[in-house]
Amino acid sequence: MSAFMFATGIENSYPTIRLPDGTTHRVDELEKTGHYERWREDFDLVKGLGIEFLRYGPPYYRVHTGPGQYNWDFTDQVFGYLRELGITPIVDLLHFGLPDWLGSFQNPAFPEHFAAYAQAFAARFPDLQFYTPINEIFVTAMFSAQYGWWNECLASDQTFVTALKHLCRANVLAMQAILAVQPGATFIQSESAEYFHPETPGARKLANFLNQKRFLSLDLTYGYPLSVAMYEFLLQNGMTDEEYHWFLDQNIKAKCIMGTDYYRTNEHLVSEDGNTYPAGDVFGYYVIARQYFARYRMPLMHTETNLWEPDAVNWLWRQWANAYRLKQDGIPIVGFTWYSLLDQVDWDTALRENNGRVNPLGLYDLNRQIRPAGVAYRKLIAQWKEVLTDESYGVHINY
Repeated sequence: MSAFMFATGIENSYPTIRLPDGTTHRVDELEKTGHYERWREDFDLVKGLGIEFLRYGPPYYRVHTGPGQYNWDFTDQVFGYLRELGITPIVDLLHFGLPDWLGSFQNPAFPEHFAAYAQAFAARFPDLQFYTPINEIFVTAMFSAQYGWWNECLASDQTFVTALKHLCRANVLAMQAILAVQPGATFIQSESAEYFHPETPGARKLANFLNQKRFLSLDLTYGYPLSVAMYEFLLQNGMTDEEYHWFLDQNIKAKCIMGTDYYRTNEHLVSEDGNTYPAGDVFGYYVIARQYFARYRMPLMHTETNLWEPDAVNWLWRQWANAYRLKQDGIPIVGFTWYSLLDQVDWDTALRENNGRVNPLGLYDLNRQIRPAGVAYRKLIAQWKEVLTDESYGVHINY
């Protein structure tokens, strides 16, 4: 059958951060939100909303315990229950962090080990079709190796490029490894859709550079030819010409849907001194998603959005209006996601601080009580599901 993919997700970030006392701490959102104890209840909530697709993945750092070694106990349970409920997972294999034994995204051995994990997962669950091998590659590389916030906690162009090339290589190798086991797999690449606005004329040069840099993770993954400026940037900061051409020689795009994530923080003001600040939704999802579509010419999915109460319901409606307008204008958008099912914890500091502060972003709160956004999303799905099924294109689901 074909279906428009109304989805939510269960937020499963697990980067490591450096605490003020210098120690390293693993931030596990599944633990902070109580999902390890209440996962059956959480999946029942998804079903109760009329949602058939769930962005969800096991905690990679707990499953991949060493080279070729895996602990599938929790993974077997949760994916078995999703199958019982008839919920289709979009399998999120890596969400912002690595197992301790792999170290960080600076590790050149990481891509091959991750590809082995992806293939082992696909072999264990051969009925699964949809995968996000690595969530938000651009954000992962920026926060870990450009801003110094997570994981390796480094802050330079060279460490950013190193993380970026390793993440993109791991992403491509994982897709190839999964296809070897599941030839019908479809990859939904969840990536942050960004834009940089010059605050003054003097900031135009930097804004132009950043508006090219935002595409790098998808350019490499999909083998899109780089501009001279980006090619020089990568080579000046540690990528070799051979490494770059490896990406051009891969052929994975035909198996992909381009997932675009959009939040109120995705548009930035760029000042002449080089600093950037949140700009709010100046252009909005419609304009920025069209920019990404114009570049890659691929099916789209709106794979993440949310906003805090009391503005969540209005934000949901605005994001849906933008997504549906894209569809009306002939852009092949195949799905929409409110992310996430539950409130999140400590995302007000981008997980950099371990405060335990609850962020009211979910369809349900952490007591599993429905929020106004949950009521509104359930109604939206019920109203639009039949209309969208009758429209001209969707995603082929293998049953």
